[in-house]
Amino acid sequence: MRAPASFWKSMNFRAGLVSVLIFLTFIAGWYAATASSVSVGASSAGLSAEQIELNKMLGKDPGAVKTAGFPTPGQMGDTFVKQLSNPFFDNGPNDKGIAIQLGHSLARVGLGFLLACLVAIPLGFVIGMSPLLRRAFDPFIQVLKPISPLAWMPLALYVIKDSSISGIFVIFICSVWPMLINTAFGVSAVKREWLNVASTLEVNPLRKAFQVILPAAAPTILTGMRISMGIAWLVIVAAEMLVGGTGIGYFVWNEWNNLSLTNVIFAILVIGVVGMLLDLSFARVQKWVTYVE
Repeated sequence: MRAPASFWKSMNFRAGLVSVLIFLTFIAGWYAATASSVSVGASSAGLSAEQIELNKMLGKDPGAVKTAGFPTPGQMGDTFVKQLSNPFFDNGPNDKGIAIQLGHSLARVGLGFLLACLVAIPLGFVIGMSPLLRRAFDPFIQVLKPISPLAWMPLALYVIKDSSISGIFVIFICSVWPMLINTAFGVSAVKREWLNVASTLEVNPLRKAFQVILPAAAPTILTGMRISMGIAWLVIVAAEMLVGGTGIGYFVWNEWNNLSLTNVIFAILVIGVVGMLLDLSFARVQKWVTYVE
């Protein structure tokens, strides 16, 4: 017996309240830990106008507030406002807005993920419907699946000779295996009774695949796609750190080289939020195709 809707609404409200309390506690602890590291810059008294100007050019603004360690919540808030107020600026190869960097990363992930879908889902269908092919392909899948996607990057760069396309290839290779395995498992796990009914009604193979097997295996296929997207979003950040150019991974590495810890933390949080939204999108689609008795 399913719980009433009011129960779940109350549960969601209480869970949200606990989440807010945890977040506020974290911010308070962060503030307490970093408050002592804030100091005011040296006074400009006794310096000539030329010396004051030189200090400003060197980043030693006398009146500026400085930190000797980890950024404070206030500084992170300023960084969020600065980055999100103009996310589409483009001042050259190494100075682009966060939205442009995210766009490059999402485009690479989307293309590599789509290519993986075009290969893994049909092949998974064939493997799942044939015990012979399932046993024949299994050794190759088990050998290739554990290989880190980044291990393919040097080979991809050597063969393709293009860093952006190599990144797409890495996304493709890391997305294939979860989709392929889950598709094959979902197809092979379709109830025999349903297949027997389709055979009794003399349903042709193509119609049986789309009207019997695909709806039954859809939740498992979506699970594989959801796992693949999570891995793809994780891998693209590391891949862009290696190959450079554009993307959120390159943004993180470039800001680290610029010693901007606030921008690094900002990018990390953006990566997490985008990954959560991608996962929630697949979870919603998976819920739509899942039959609940």
